[in-house]
Amino acid sequence: AGCFVFKPSAKKKKTLSLEDYFSDGCEGAENSEVRFKLCQDLWDKIKTETEILQDELNRNILDSLLDFTKKCSSARQHSDWASQMRASEIPTAALVLGVNVPDHDMTFQSLFELLQQSVTPHVASVQAKECGGEGPSGLYLVLERLMGAVVSVDDEEQAEETAEQTIAQLHKSAHCSLSTWIKLFFLLQKSSTGTPGKKRSSPAKDDQQEPPIVVIFKDFEAFNASVLQDFILICSRYVDRLPLLFIFGIATSPSTIQHMLPHSVSSLLCIELFQSLSCTQHLATVIDKLILTPWLPFKLNSKVMLVLLSIFLYHDFSVRNFIKGVQLALIEHFHTQPLSVLCCNKEESLLNVMQLNHHNLERIRQLASFKGYLEKQEPKEQAKLLQDNTHLKDVCQRLIKDLHKYHKNYYPILRCLHTLTSALPRYPLGKQIRELHLICLEKDVWENEDYQSAMKLLNLEKSKSSASVRCFKIRLGPIPLSTFTDLWTLSEGESIISPVKTLQKKTDLFQLQKTLLEMNESRRAKKLSPFEVLRNETLEWIDSLVRNHLSPPESQTLNEVCYYSSSATVRRHLNATPRMSIQAALSSPYYYLQNENLKTEDGSVSNAAPDICIAYKLHLECGRLINLFDWLEAYATVVSAAEGNGPDFISSARFIQAVSELEFLGFIKSTKQKTDHVARLTWGGC
Repeated sequence: AGCFVFKPSAKKKKTLSLEDYFSDGCEGAENSEVRFKLCQDLWDKIKTETEILQDELNRNILDSLLDFTKKCSSARQHSDWASQMRASEIPTAALVLGVNVPDHDMTFQSLFELLQQSVTPHVASVQAKECGGEGPSGLYLVLERLMGAVVSVDDEEQAEETAEQTIAQLHKSAHCSLSTWIKLFFLLQKSSTGTPGKKRSSPAKDDQQEPPIVVIFKDFEAFNASVLQDFILICSRYVDRLPLLFIFGIATSPSTIQHMLPHSVSSLLCIELFQSLSCTQHLATVIDKLILTPWLPFKLNSKVMLVLLSIFLYHDFSVRNFIKGVQLALIEHFHTQPLSVLCCNKEESLLNVMQLNHHNLERIRQLASFKGYLEKQEPKEQAKLLQDNTHLKDVCQRLIKDLHKYHKNYYPILRCLHTLTSALPRYPLGKQIRELHLICLEKDVWENEDYQSAMKLLNLEKSKSSASVRCFKIRLGPIPLSTFTDLWTLSEGESIISPVKTLQKKTDLFQLQKTLLEMNESRRAKKLSPFEVLRNETLEWIDSLVRNHLSPPESQTLNEVCYYSSSATVRRHLNATPRMSIQAALSSPYYYLQNENLKTEDGSVSNAAPDICIAYKLHLECGRLINLFDWLEAYATVVSAAEGNGPDFISSARFIQAVSELEFLGFIKSTKQKTDHVARLTWGGC
């Protein structure tokens, strides 16, 4: 007998890159390279801005955590009674990050890097799925990562020979105890501070050579409670020798610690609470800095924005996934819209207009917004735009300039209107600026009833501490408070009317009604105060700005080159439908496995398909109850035709496994009506 080794093929499955996606099946392939470059540049800008925003939003909480670790590390050096009492407890930071779990990785990554750079090289980060087993598996994982951190730090320095031998022994062993690791820790600490025989300069430097050992539990709620308790109990025995510090990443509430840890365990921890920004505040900042800015030429229409916001609010609260949705829309826009070559900064888009070929100019003529613009022109101009490509390029340059001017004016006016209306009762135009932005994207905002009611409320403002102050600051710029106070006082003095004495004399209902009508008429006819005149002029000016600059983007010619509108595509990619995907894979395995033997023309499943695909296809031909013996006979007939054997030679174990997999996926279930039957649970194909 002999043993033969067959090496697998060195070919690796090629992953589809962004460049391949544009070059393969891209509509308007003549300028696909330019569009790919523009898309790549915008992708990089979005990624860079997102990282900057993430750092800015997490700066306060990360700085607080750094101060906490430094304070705990320095407190161990003190010899007072309070410090000794606290030294018997493990310092623990309870970091409440919110339910937006997909965003936690970025925060923990930044925290991990900052701790290693400025506090300690001994940092270990663990997740619940890595410590799922019972026993000290979590402890071994933490020790392994801490040991790797210690070794990596000392690689640059020349450690003593004894330390290197200890490290080698620990690497050879499958596990190491905490006491053994303590010996290694102090040995490496001693070797990293200097060689024996050399005196240290001062006690202060000696303090600096004992950095804390930080263990980060990313998803505290997901940990096994018994494993976590055992880990804390074991570590508490060595807290007098090791400067341990824990960080709990909590998604729900700090009370989770009390629910998971009994008092005997939680009393071993000195817990301090840290609260991060809410995910809604994070999203508001991202939209304000990333979406509502003229520097990003790529735009989303109202339907796509609603899809992304609905996924955020009703699914995961993840800002990271919201940004992924924006990036997905960016790729789809540049891939499916040949005219997206004009979706760039003003100077570059004007140059790209002059380089458009005849096919792209014909695409411009077919745009809905351009057809609307064409209908408003004179017949002579219409013929020229339809026939003369040079003239069309000149007109397109002017239209592109108008589009960039529209975006330049849109966002400041939007912020101005939001500043005025966000403080009004019941928020008629929304509390967040994104709500007002969606209203402006859908239709003319000045025709909205909420806008009209908001302007009426602003017209009734009389308090000098209300929205009137913001109105005047927007209209006139910074004005002295004394000037505004004089106007307000003068207005109040001139508008004082004391009809109480007159009304007290009237006892007849008819006379009372007549007096009230006269007062109303006199109020309408009276001369406006300087305050009211300035207020009315300011509101009229703001209303004119809104009507001139907050029209919907659909009213702008060539808006299709910048705005992505396929909300169905975004929803299909981001809102996963597992059942449809599973049915498609079982019905058409060729598109997933890319095996030519599985390719069929009529949509049927090949007899060479995987067992579960054959069983699934046969179960579609059955009714509510499926006879297992008949199902097995049909399965054996199909499989035997592929393998060239008779049905008797087909193993029933393969069929049982396929049926078990279908039951696990939820297509069938066992039934008590008939023991040799299963019930079908799904109806209709994909």
